[in-house]
Amino acid sequence: MRICFMTNGSLSEHAARLQECGANVIMCGFQALGEVSYERELRGETNLFEDVAILSREARNVVIGGCFTDAGRLRRKSVVVAEKGRILGVSDMVNRIDGGVFRAGAGIKIYETGAGKLGVIVAEDVYFPRVAETLSVCGADMAVCIFEQFADGIELVLARAQAYFYGIPLVLCGYGYAFIADIGGKVRFASPQNLCTFELAREQEYHLVETRRRGFFRKKRGEF
Repeated sequence: MRICFMTNGSLSEHAARLQECGANVIMCGFQALGEVSYERELRGETNLFEDVAILSREARNVVIGGCFTDAGRLRRKSVVVAEKGRILGVSDMVNRIDGGVFRAGAGIKIYETGAGKLGVIVAEDVYFPRVAETLSVCGADMAVCIFEQFADGIELVLARAQAYFYGIPLVLCGYGYAFIADIGGKVRFASPQNLCTFELAREQEYHLVETRRRGFFRKKRGEF
């Protein structure tokens, strides 16, 4: 699977080059779309989601882009996913930390695409391992995370740990940086460049894990 990252600039600014990148998946940070008002989108005053759909149609691939959505004064960090001209859905960040400006959404989503089952992690949800665990248990081939701006590198450490624990590659795209951790917890790709690409092989490995614990007591039935 060939992945193209756009870590800086707007979607319209780089659309022509993105169409020619030859990637199966294009990932764009929050700066790509910026603020998206659902009300203005529905009234036709803006067409930011349409731009994502058009890019996916022209490039004939999957486009994943971050944005700040406004739904009736409820602001959320969100990720829109489109494939070959069709919007597949919008995922919202499901965890809100210390009453932050952006509200929590609901639901963790996996998108069935031609590039595989792509599970979406939105921004600070990468701090909550249960999100990646849920995606893995529900059959995602890969977890993709659109982050706003990396701070002290803790996000990269968490990505490596979660990829190792839950057995799915974790791919991050944020402002000024792109990163991939493989299922062995190793850094497969990292770059500060804008419009960088990487060919990621699909990896799937399963093991039988048994544990011994207390609880789950069941009374033995007597003979009839």
